[in-house]
Parts: sequence; C-alpha cells; structure tokens
Amino acid sequence: MTVKLRRDIIENMEAPARKRKAAVITLHTVCNYGTQLQAYATQEKLKEYFDEVFFIDYRRRDTYGIGLIKTFTKGNFLKAFIIFPTLLYWKHIFGGFRKKYLHLTPEIYLKDSDFDDFEDCADVYFAGSDQVWNCGWNQGVIAPYYLSFAPSNKPKYAFASSFGQEKVNETSVAESIDYIQRFDYISVREQSGVSVLSQQYCYNKVERILDPTLVMTPEFWRELAPPMKKKEKYILIYNLQRSKKFDQYAKELAKRTGYKIYRFCTRIDQVTRIGKSLIMPDILKFITWIDNASIVLTDSFHATAFSMNLNTEPICIYPKQYSGRISEFLKLVGEEKRHIYNYKDFDILNRKVDFEKVNNILKIERMKVDEFLRNKCNLRSCKSDTL
Repeated sequence: MTVKLRRDIIENMEAPARKRKAAVITLHTVCNYGTQLQAYATQEKLKEYFDEVFFIDYRRRDTYGIGLIKTFTKGNFLKAFIIFPTLLYWKHIFGGFRKKYLHLTPEIYLKDSDFDDFEDCADVYFAGSDQVWNCGWNQGVIAPYYLSFAPSNKPKYAFASSFGQEKVNETSVAESIDYIQRFDYISVREQSGVSVLSQQYCYNKVERILDPTLVMTPEFWRELAPPMKKKEKYILIYNLQRSKKFDQYAKELAKRTGYKIYRFCTRIDQVTRIGKSLIMPDILKFITWIDNASIVLTDSFHATAFSMNLNTEPICIYPKQYSGRISEFLKLVGEEKRHIYNYKDFDILNRKVDFEKVNNILKIERMKVDEFLRNKCNLRSCKSDTL
C-alpha cells in the first residue's frame, strides 16, 4: 500500500528548523574578573535554551578610552602615567577573554543615540546579570541596560540583575520606571531587589535567583580552569578596596595559620602590598587560585561566590558601599559567620563552613533558575521542544 504524505508535512520535514536567538546586555566591558565570568556564565546557561546567544556590545563610557582614564586619575595627570601600564594589561587580559569566550555583536554601541537605528536581531532579549541597575556605579540611569532599545513586540526579561543597594533614589526610579514596566518578567540576584521592585516600582512579576556564576556547577568551572601544580597551603587575597587594616589583618592571619599569602592583583601598582603578587593572571586562573586556596580573604562578591561554589573557606570583609551583595548571599547559604565582625576577629578560623549544607542549597537554587527560564520565560531546552 502506498502512503501519500500531505505536501505541508513534507515541506516542514525538509525545511531546516529556525534558530532561536537570545540577545543579552550586561556589564561585559568592566575590567573585573567577576564581571567577565558572570557574562560567560550567563551566555553558557542561556545556550541551554537557545541556539544562539550573543551580547549587545554596549560599552559604558567609563570602561574604555578617555573615560576609563578619567575614572582612575580623577583629573590627576601624574596618575595617568602610573595607571597606563595597567590599562594596557587590562586590554590584553580582559579584551582577550571577551574576544575568545564571549559572542558579541559586530556593532559597537557607545552612547544611547547609537541605538536609534537598532535592528531587531533576536527572539528574546535579556538584561543582566551583575549590577546593571546600580545607579551609583552607573552614575545614573543608563537606558540601554533596561532594554530601552528592544522592540516592544519581543519578550524582555531580566536575568539575575542587581540594583546593588537596598533602595534606589527616587530620581532614578522616576527615570527608569517606564522601562521596568516593559519587562515581561524580572529575576534579580538579591532579595533586596525584589523589595525595590515591589515597593518602589510597584512591579510584582519578579523573583530572586542565583548569580550566574553560581548557577554553573563546580565541575563546569574546573573543566575550564587550568590545573595547578602547587601543593602548599595558602591564603588568597582578592581585595578591591585598598585598606591598611585589611593588609594588617592578612599579615596576622598568615602568622596564625602558617599559610603563605598570595595576592591576586588587578592593578600593577598593587604589587607593593602584602603577599606574593599575582599580577593580573588570565581570567580562568581566577578559578584555579580560588579552588586550590585554603582560605580566600576578600571584600568581593564574586570571590565569595566562587569560594563557596568550589568549597574553599572564605573570610569576608564587607566593603563600605554595596555590601548587601555579600551579606545577602551569605544569608542565603546560611554562612553569615564567614563575615568578620572587626579586624581583631580571628575566631573565624574556628567557624568552619558546612559545605554539605551549602552544596545542597546551591543545588536547589540551580533548579529554581531552570524553573524561572521554563515557566516565567516560557522557554524549552534546545535538547527537547522548540520555543
């Protein structure tokens, strides 16, 4: 018996499946290890749901060229000569990572008006993660970070975006509220972000999810990171805000433990500080050095996050500004005790992390991220159904 198939069925069988594309805008040009790795993690996670994921290559004015120099020199031309070698190194290390690992649009956007002729290029648009909505760091509201350029008829979501603070000033709220209302659904990195959106923006289609670096498993990161031959026990310092008290604490910590100190230097001028200097290593070595450390002493959110994820004991010192990022994460995993109360707090050496508990919490939280993408963003895995 001959079976005749309908022409439309045959055509559908022969036609190649249309690729699903996601466009993301985030802080990918900030020369910071955590920033680069969160961007990569965001890309790799979304690739589980899209055939193609790319970043809108928007560069905040203080992350490149003269704007970057002004940020560090604050008008002092002498400082420009001091910081210049660091800027060249940043271009090599961070620019090299972006070129190799991040899928960027060929178009570069340097100001809001560059989006005037923006051409729709994706099925779904995402903002985040990281502190894309921190009006302090951004020096106000930067409209593209709220997907102001995205077509009104395309789905728009925030993926683990952060305000970086517990309250947004009313001027910034007024300037950004219309952009926020355009989102189909929002996920934020901190619980405080949920409160900001519900109380200040009257926006309730929101939930908290993990930072993307935590969404990816330890096995994922270890497969990427280069191996280390060192067997010695050491304290790794990753310190973003200069502090003599911090350095004195590190010195005493090394004395009490007998561990050697290594300092992860993000600038060349940091080589004069305590510890053996690791001068701006390749991005993936950030993971290696944290994974093999006995203790990570830090005031950085991402250094704390990677330490917990890789089961390395962190000692956390809250920065003067935007410390909620760290404190909320420690609360999430039930390890607030890893924050020192003052620079005389060495009892923290006895307050060990319960990594079995932390790992279980992160495992559950990772499932919530997939639930957000499937149920709130209406996505299906590339391995199964279509969008």
